[in-house]
Amino acid sequence: MHRLRTCAARLRPLTANQKAQNFSQQRPVAAQRTFQPIRCYTAPVAAEPFLNGTSSNYVEEMYLSWLENPKSVHKSWDVFFRNANAGAPPGAAYQSPLGMTVASLPQAMVGAQPNVEKLVEDHLAVQSLIRAYQVMGHHNASLDPLGISCVNFDDSPVNTGFQHIGFYGLDESDLDKVFRLPTTTFIGGAESALPLKEIIRRLEMAYCQHIGVEFMFINDLDQCQWIREKFEKPGVMQFTLEEKRTLLARMVRSTRFEEFLQRKWSSEKRFGLEGCESLIPALKTIIDKSSANGVENVIMGMPHRGRLNVLANVIRKELEQIFCQFDSKLEAADEGSGDVKYHLGMYHRRINRVTDRNITLSLMANPSHLEAVDPVVQGKTKAEQFYCGDTDGNRVMSILMHGDAAFAGQGVVYETFHLSDLPSYTTHGTVHVVVNNQIGFTTDPRMARSSPYPTDVARVVNAPIFHVNADDPEAVMYVCNVAAEWRATFHKDVVVDLVGYRRMGHNEMDEPMFTQPLMYKQIKKQKGVLLKYAEKLIAEGAVTRQEYEEEIAKYDKICEEAHARSKDEKILHIKHWLDSPWPGFFTLDGQPKSMSSPSTGLTEEELAHIGQVASSVPVEDFTIHGGLSRILKSRGEMIKNRTVDWALGEYMAFGSLLKEGTHVRLSGQDVERGTFSHRHHVLHDQNVDKRTCIPMNHVSPNQAPYTVCNSSLSEYGVLGFELGFAMASPNALVLWEAQFGDFHNTAQCIIDQFICPGQAKWVRQNGIVLLLPHGMEGMGPEHSSARPERFLQMCNDDPDVMPKLSEDFAIQQLMDCNWIVVNCSNPGNYFHVLRRQILQPFRKPLIVFTPKSLLRHPEAKSNFDVMLPGTQFLRLIPEEGTASQNPEGVKRIVFCTGKVYYELTKERKTHGMEDTVAIARVEQLSPFPFDLVKAETEKYPNADLVWCQEEHKNQGYYDYVKPRMRTTIQRSKPVWYAGREPAAAPATGNKKAHLVELKRFLDTAFDLDAFKGQV
Repeated sequence: MHRLRTCAARLRPLTANQKAQNFSQQRPVAAQRTFQPIRCYTAPVAAEPFLNGTSSNYVEEMYLSWLENPKSVHKSWDVFFRNANAGAPPGAAYQSPLGMTVASLPQAMVGAQPNVEKLVEDHLAVQSLIRAYQVMGHHNASLDPLGISCVNFDDSPVNTGFQHIGFYGLDESDLDKVFRLPTTTFIGGAESALPLKEIIRRLEMAYCQHIGVEFMFINDLDQCQWIREKFEKPGVMQFTLEEKRTLLARMVRSTRFEEFLQRKWSSEKRFGLEGCESLIPALKTIIDKSSANGVENVIMGMPHRGRLNVLANVIRKELEQIFCQFDSKLEAADEGSGDVKYHLGMYHRRINRVTDRNITLSLMANPSHLEAVDPVVQGKTKAEQFYCGDTDGNRVMSILMHGDAAFAGQGVVYETFHLSDLPSYTTHGTVHVVVNNQIGFTTDPRMARSSPYPTDVARVVNAPIFHVNADDPEAVMYVCNVAAEWRATFHKDVVVDLVGYRRMGHNEMDEPMFTQPLMYKQIKKQKGVLLKYAEKLIAEGAVTRQEYEEEIAKYDKICEEAHARSKDEKILHIKHWLDSPWPGFFTLDGQPKSMSSPSTGLTEEELAHIGQVASSVPVEDFTIHGGLSRILKSRGEMIKNRTVDWALGEYMAFGSLLKEGTHVRLSGQDVERGTFSHRHHVLHDQNVDKRTCIPMNHVSPNQAPYTVCNSSLSEYGVLGFELGFAMASPNALVLWEAQFGDFHNTAQCIIDQFICPGQAKWVRQNGIVLLLPHGMEGMGPEHSSARPERFLQMCNDDPDVMPKLSEDFAIQQLMDCNWIVVNCSNPGNYFHVLRRQILQPFRKPLIVFTPKSLLRHPEAKSNFDVMLPGTQFLRLIPEEGTASQNPEGVKRIVFCTGKVYYELTKERKTHGMEDTVAIARVEQLSPFPFDLVKAETEKYPNADLVWCQEEHKNQGYYDYVKPRMRTTIQRSKPVWYAGREPAAAPATGNKKAHLVELKRFLDTAFDLDAFKGQV
């Protein structure tokens, strides 16, 4: 429908040369309207001063209302519109008709006409007043229970309330005047007009009490109208007796749980919820409402404050399991090193008592690094939605809790918000709950953020923000109901800001009076929220004092009985706190079902078939780029010759796993094409915008789906997301590729706190794969090193102990390690390690240092023969040339890994030393292949040992490899070093210097006298 012309446009006079036919283009009006809005006037514009750009929308609204029902507007407007429609010039239409005679009018002027200009201005003033409340009413809301709010709006005063009506051109005499309400407000309820003082009273009730609503920045009218209706309609915050009693019972549990812990373990850290106890009923309200809307699975993430309370009263973890965590004599089970109680997670499926429906709740375990868990929760939520076919987020949702200081201060919050509406990352709306203590450890908010509220970051994605005084449980409950409904209706993020305080210090041992003396003097005087609410309900007659005291006694008894039972617990089992169980993958006691890894090879037919898919366009009438046609043609030639390059090796691994029913998800910056333009998993039609084709989804009719998605330019957020996705199921290959290897720097928190120690801390296996492009190519200090030394330093094997070698040594090593680190030198081995990741009977993170120049290196190709049934990943590739045929004549064995192998073989050939120098490639760096290194060193008894790497000596692999090689040979020989000298930067920025360094260490590697005289 065309937009209606404004009233000003309709009433503007025609010039002499304009034709009446101009009006034939007017929008047709609905049939029930009395008059057609087509008029022709000749009055000058000056005769209609009230019809300006500001007022025209208002006049148009009045006019359209009058067309539908003349009695719906004030009598003065009725007269004006009748005169105008009868043909009176606008200048005359609003003049008093008593002395007016217009002979050409078809009917007499009607009624008395007051000053319409003043009327319009007053109505516009009321509209502006209403809008001021909607935009800025939250500035005047009573949000802080302490009454010392640090939110400072001094620079932007709010002109609302009776005392400010003069700002809008109104005065006290207008307070009893009745004004017609615009369609952008719902304060009238069933009434279309109200006296000004009633308008202000209702706006004060809607926007300036214990709820502050920020939403007018949202650029969607329907969403704004929806929120207005929820908060403006008279009588919306009415609760039944049953709802009030349930709310009180929840407040009792939340408050008495913390009081019980404080009584029993007053000197223990527990990061209690005192001061914001209404978080528990808030979460339960969101879950109840979401369950009623069809949600079956809720995944939650939160910081440490209030965590034990959430575990006890929301997830419903057995209280004795929580209480026994405080027992210092509790022995740790042998499952891992464990974590402190306020970092642990939980998974529980139960009946929701309010909706009588099944609901699965899981709280993710997380480290102390605040907000780091946010993207992990989103990734797991996305995975659960994916596996159950929930394309709109109707069955699975996430709730994220935040602290006020961290929500404003941590950049990962922003990164996570920016994933919220991306097709391959959206979870269709998250409910964010900020536990706003108005302090961060010891830092005052005025020093902790530049924005007025801690929640302002959410505005970037048009998420409505509901601030609420946490000492008003009913307001909290109402806001949480609205938040859950918003998420169910619009599938977008929403923020609930619970403004409370922190009764203790940062932890129970901390003294906050050092830094916030006035705040904590006020807190000491503050009556608890439970007591306040109980007194309110007793005064209302909703409960009796006896009922209230019985509810307290009942919960105290539950806690005491659980405490008595907790004393029987002698061993702490971390697996009881698992947040992501994998039913059916392990045995009942959590062990792998077997300790063997099947062959990762494929039949010739399968390889040829997948290769054919990789080298063709499976969609008709699809025009690809000419350069891509050549790439696909060369792939076809390679398949005919039974060889694969790096891109094809990856294609074979992915395609075969998909064919076997394993979902593959590849995510990261520019992964669809590949940073180095080698992958091309998404083809783009050159003639049709946004028409794409993913050949990998055409491998087999019953295959699993393949997801390949370019991510936002984020590492911390996206890697966390993919880690969460991999957590949901063991039956998916989830890969995150860094654009360049060193880009993982900004995701270090996820690597250090989740991926590396995750199983040890939380008994939680994860098979995520990190693809990190690495190699010294003369491209400068950035984009060269993926920092392998960091990953190797964090491996949990002992460099000084030679492990016991057995038949299942290789698989047992994998089982015992915390992650697997590889640097493959050929595509065949890369193919095998990706397939092994899924076919092995457990899950471990896999770190792959991927190549750059090797992607197109003519020698970095593999024959089908190394990928057929019976073949597998080679942890070490031994010397296979002439040197291996005469081991006694070999003077040096050079161990290396990755790309440098090809430079070494080229240099060896140049020196003519194929008989005297053997080169072995360590493909799997960790767990270290002690057995294979031992066999290779023993094969060449007269050879000295050299480790060669292209990285600097204080970087790369040397510090990791050297002690392990020495342990392997029982320290009988030194392990010499050939490589770049120690340096602060990963690589030189000068191309010539790069080549000089390369020549120097290659010369060293093949100079048999280089280490003579050294000890």
